[in-house]
Amino acid sequence: MRALVVGDVMTDIIVRQEGPLAIGADRRAKIVARPGGSGANQAAWLAHFGVKARFIGRVGAANYEEETAVLAKAGVEAHLTADAMRETGRLIALIDRAGERSFFTDRGANDGLAPSDIPDALIDDVDHVHVSGYCFVAEGPRQTAIDLIARAKTRNVPTSVDPASTEFLREIGPSNFLLWTAGVDIFFPNEDEARVLTRAGDSNEALARLATRYPLVALKRGAAGALAAEGAKRWRADPPKVGAIDTTGAGDAFLAGFLAARLGGSSIEACLQRANEAGAAATLVLGGRP
Repeated sequence: MRALVVGDVMTDIIVRQEGPLAIGADRRAKIVARPGGSGANQAAWLAHFGVKARFIGRVGAANYEEETAVLAKAGVEAHLTADAMRETGRLIALIDRAGERSFFTDRGANDGLAPSDIPDALIDDVDHVHVSGYCFVAEGPRQTAIDLIARAKTRNVPTSVDPASTEFLREIGPSNFLLWTAGVDIFFPNEDEARVLTRAGDSNEALARLATRYPLVALKRGAAGALAAEGAKRWRADPPKVGAIDTTGAGDAFLAGFLAARLGGSSIEACLQRANEAGAAATLVLGGRP
């Protein structure tokens, strides 16, 4: 099975601090640079799980060969556009002692994604199309993402989207995001994103509201596990207990685990369990890729 992922490529600077920020002073930390970007992470995890993953994104021209090689090493068929005007996106991830992360994001070349970056030939032979929610943040990539979903629909290719970021959802407007992603087959919000999108008081209510808009919803809840809804049907799966080091990319691994199982014909319950295991495994290393 072959999946197409369209999304962002980032260089992640990950800072795992030994204590709270010391304003005006020093705090010891583990600092590493890792390849990242939600869409690129998702493609790498899909390849890790045995799916033929094709990725489309945009990077700074100076990093084109390096980023292509990194994705190829991860087993991803990369189709990157070299942007002569923008640099590759960068992200600083601050990781607290519990493994939870906070991001500072400079999207760079990702905001230049255009329809010409996605020729029809790259859609024609795939079994699934996934679009990172970060594509909807800026106007240019947003129209490209909306166009891609429509092109996939004309080919009867299933589609999925993950909302990506609560703060970006608030910035662009939850109702707008719901409108732009209407018609998507599988929706992958986390708990906070689902509440922002629906203004629901709890996860079950948020799931119910999203299930009226999307045929299948898989709701990520971190250490609390995951929920899924297909119409009135409901599923729940508990995650393995792990000592999280870094939650960067855990949601990307969850999504890839779910889609890999789904493309393999597994039940929704089995997809949720596979997704939970993938998400948990991703928290055991610094960085967002396998």
